[in-house]
Amino acid sequence: DIVTVDGIFLVQPYKGYRAIRAGLAAETYIEAQQITNHKKNYHDIDLTADQKTHLKKMSNDEKLYDKMAASIAPEIFGMSDVKKALLLLLVGGVTRKMSDKMKIRGDLNILLCGDPGVAKSQLLKHITKIAPRAVYTTGKGSSGVGLTAAVIRDPSTGDVTLEGGALVLADKGICCIDEFDKMDEYDQTAIHEVMEQQTVSVAKGGITTTLNARTSILAAANPLLGRYDTKKSAEQNINLPTALLSRFDMTYLLLDSAD
Repeated sequence: DIVTVDGIFLVQPYKGYRAIRAGLAAETYIEAQQITNHKKNYHDIDLTADQKTHLKKMSNDEKLYDKMAASIAPEIFGMSDVKKALLLLLVGGVTRKMSDKMKIRGDLNILLCGDPGVAKSQLLKHITKIAPRAVYTTGKGSSGVGLTAAVIRDPSTGDVTLEGGALVLADKGICCIDEFDKMDEYDQTAIHEVMEQQTVSVAKGGITTTLNARTSILAAANPLLGRYDTKKSAEQNINLPTALLSRFDMTYLLLDSAD
């Protein structure tokens, strides 16, 4: 989560032998007075009486689905089918738990693939602004550890701690990954478990645990040679492994047709 901590910045000096070794150095800490959480779930949002009345009126509108889809990135013309899919991504489905404790995910995973300059990145940016809990990252600037979880050793205490990546931070939210095709193959395999099982399993540095990553993934990718070749199949154009492509529920091809 992203929080703002208001407090008093204080110094805690070392004592005894540690004070001799440390010299003028000392540990610092913040005595927190107030913590404000900036990222919320849908359940944490409080609606006013006017908003509830307005929502009831909207529920009777037969064209509500079309109107809500058109309100997503209104500065981008057209793409009604893509916007409807993004609306379903924001709403999400129902996660089912079977009697034998098997879980079937209800969150959608969507891939936008197409030529450069068709507003793929703009749609991703807009979704991160709409969703109450969303994380935006790029494929080239992200590693497999940065997306899932990393084991970090604290320099002051020497303890090993576990730090969640982008997919863990987007739990019960949306993770937008731009330039998805630019990711290394090793880093792409780290997403397989998250997209289907919605968990991140870690066994590093003496830490063995499973973290929740109940997130919807919205990815944007470019074709193999920069432009989409209509003479080839979609699998030949999209430079992604079949195991990863099969985990996307919807794949949209956004083509820049030359007049």
